[in-house]
Amino acid sequence: MSDVAPTGAADPLERLRALTSARVALGRAGTGLPTTPMLAFQRDHALARDAVQAPFDPERVAADLAPIETLVVRSQAVDRASYLRRPDLGRRLHDAGAAGLTAGNWDLAIVIGDGLSAPAAHAHAALVVRRLMARLPKWRVAPVVLARMARVALGDDIGERLGARMVLVLIGERPGLSAPDSLGAYLTWAPAVGRLDSERNCVSNIRPPHGLGHDAAADTLAWLLREARGRELTGVALKDDSRLGPGLLPGGTSGASIA
Repeated sequence: MSDVAPTGAADPLERLRALTSARVALGRAGTGLPTTPMLAFQRDHALARDAVQAPFDPERVAADLAPIETLVVRSQAVDRASYLRRPDLGRRLHDAGAAGLTAGNWDLAIVIGDGLSAPAAHAHAALVVRRLMARLPKWRVAPVVLARMARVALGDDIGERLGARMVLVLIGERPGLSAPDSLGAYLTWAPAVGRLDSERNCVSNIRPPHGLGHDAAADTLAWLLREARGRELTGVALKDDSRLGPGLLPGGTSGASIA
């Protein structure tokens, strides 16, 4: 019996391919891949490498945010090579620009950084910030900080200097072979140098239309921010129960009263 599907027969894997960007049943040409999926793989690999090496353009992001006030800083990494080889340098501020971080009575500090994909920050960060601030009309939000060669923990240093109750870091995530422009959002209560990753909440894969949309991301972040302020914590103790809605959590209580 032949294992080749009859001409005109439906491919049983077609439905699965439609549901995912993963590489599923690419086929075979002898002992290798067919030309088309091989070229697609090489293209996506090149896009991922380009995203990691792409320079951050804070002036572009500032223009997208206008008239929201912005400040520009950079980490202690002196160039892209040192940034990639020494993650610790991306977690601390360079003195240049740090003097502009004036402490104030801020509910929230927002940091936009390049991370491992400047294209993600360019494409999505300003749109998320605009939608988020519209959902937090009475919050005292510090000027948005645009950070070159940033790691997530750079937000702890920035938030501490600003005296903010919370810091939100929007940063380019490590590119995958189908997602070179995915943005991550990291929320930390009482930012200070030395915070642990377990003390943060993360909303990842902000990348419409293939990932989380800008409005959906802003909704989730606004919910987490309100809950974090009410409970005075972030991290493993704060779960995203936003889709349950008020009064629909176990015991008929709201999220703010769950320990």
